[in-house]
Amino acid sequence: RDRDNAKDIVQETFLRLWMKLDAVEEAKCRSYLLTTAYNLIVDRSRRRKYVTRYDGGHENILVVHQPNAGVKEVIDRALGTLTPTQRSLVLMRDLEGYSYQEMAEITGLDMTKVKVYLFRARKAMRARLGDLALVA
Repeated sequence: RDRDNAKDIVQETFLRLWMKLDAVEEAKCRSYLLTTAYNLIVDRSRRRKYVTRYDGGHENILVVHQPNAGVKEVIDRALGTLTPTQRSLVLMRDLEGYSYQEMAEITGLDMTKVKVYLFRARKAMRARLGDLALVA
């Protein structure tokens, strides 16, 4: 299901670029693709209240010790309590390694808001995860 949704989003993203190819500058093509994909993910998340699972990704972002299935489930649930914007920012920064500037361009938020939303998301995850000490 996740794979099919991801394929649909990628296809829709490239279709939108193709339809606006004349209007998008070549230098801004990457930014256009990332922004469009981000917006499609947020729209889908809002419409379906769908929480994306990132198999194998959480061990690299949040877990200090070797994870087990229970830890992954706890992290997934904690990510699921965040707003779509917060969840996207946490994953962009911690999983994908985007800079604050790149995240601001992709989301359309200014860099200060990106930092504030990311701070609040991490604070919420710390509260949700309690004493597990899983959040950096």
